[in-house]
Amino acid sequence: MLFRLEEALEILERTPATLQSMLGGLTTGWLEVDEGPETWNPREVLGHLIHGEETDWIPRARIVLEEGEARPFDPFDRFAHLRRFGHLGVDELLTRFAELRRENLATVRSWRLSEEQLALRGRHPALGAVTLGQLLATWAVHDLNHVVQISRVMAKRYSAVVGPWSAFLSVLALGPKPPESPPKTGG
Repeated sequence: MLFRLEEALEILERTPATLQSMLGGLTTGWLEVDEGPETWNPREVLGHLIHGEETDWIPRARIVLEEGEARPFDPFDRFAHLRRFGHLGVDELLTRFAELRRENLATVRSWRLSEEQLALRGRHPALGAVTLGQLLATWAVHDLNHVVQISRVMAKRYSAVVGPWSAFLSVLALGPKPPESPPKTGG
């Protein structure tokens, strides 16, 4: 399949509203649930998306357009959001994400990228040569990945209380496995 920028932008422009609908106004129980140690709750995922809007997608696209492979991308700190946004509430995060995404999509559209530009290469510090088209496609899939992650984490909040229906809820089998309960002793 060929990459189509306008299709990717369809996903990217919908993510803020999707997350607003999913997370806006929810009680803390839904926003702070995670899958165990070293996993993210929905609010933290939102912070990660904001950090990416600020330091990843557009800055890296600019490097590709202006310097190509001559300058490798700056490394992306996948955990910076835990330090930067831990004190913010979900409604503030949702607003910030929507603002940044609107600005970033306006930037991409202003570039009026050609097929030749989408084929330009940059240098990822771990992956090596990548094209601008691959970067932008990854941006859209990254959004979808985190929408799935948020849904999965929220679903697992009720994994122990859905009873026998868990056999039909494949979302509960995705991602990290919950820690096993300690065996019952005595009796």
